Amino acid sequence: MDAETAELKVLDTAQRLFDARGVQSVGMDAIRSASGVSLKRLYQLFPSKDLLVEAVLRRRDEAVRSSLAAHGARTADGPYERALAVFDWLAAWFAEPDFRGCAFINGFGELGGVSPAVAAISRDHKEALRAYFAEQTDALGAPPVLADQLSLLANGAMAVAGITGSPEPAAHAKAAARVLLDTTR
Repeated sequence: MDAETAELKVLDTAQRLFDARGVQSVGMDAIRSASGVSLKRLYQLFPSKDLLVEAVLRRRDEAVRSSLAAHGARTADGPYERALAVFDWLAAWFAEPDFRGCAFINGFGELGGVSPAVAAISRDHKEALRAYFAEQTDALGAPPVLADQLSLLANGAMAVAGITGSPEPAAHAKAAARVLLDTTR
C-alpha cells in the first residue's frame, strides 16, 4: 500500500472512530486494526496521536467549508437565502445516521484544555462559520453583530442535535434566524 492510500485509510478510519467513540477513547492500535495499516506505517505517517487528531480536524474543516459553500451556492439566491440555507445544510447533516455532534465542539470539549492545536483549529473553524454569515449579512447591509448571532444559533443547534440525536434543532434555529434576518429588511 502506497503512502497516500495508507494516509487516506488512516484519516478515514480515525475520523469514523473519533466520531463514534471520542478522541481519548480511541488508541493508535485501534486505528491500526480498523484501517489495516501497519503500526509502523501509521507512525511514519503520524508520529503521534496528537498529529493525527490535528490532521483529522483540518481535513474535516476543509470538507465542511467546501460543502457549506457549495450548498449555499447551489440552493440559494442571494445573501438572505444563503444565510438561511446554512440551517437546511445543518438539518441534513443532523439527520445522517452516524451524526454524533460537531467534531470541533466535541474535540474542543475533550482536548481544548490540553491541546493548544486542537483549540486553535476548533476556534478557526468556528470563526470561518461566523465569517460565512458575515459575508451574507454584510451584503444585506445588516449590523455586524447579526453574523455573531446567526453563528451562535448554528453552533447551539449543533450542540443540542449532538446531545438529542434529533435534526429538529436546525429547524428551530432556522426559525429564529429568519426572525433576526427579517429585522434587516
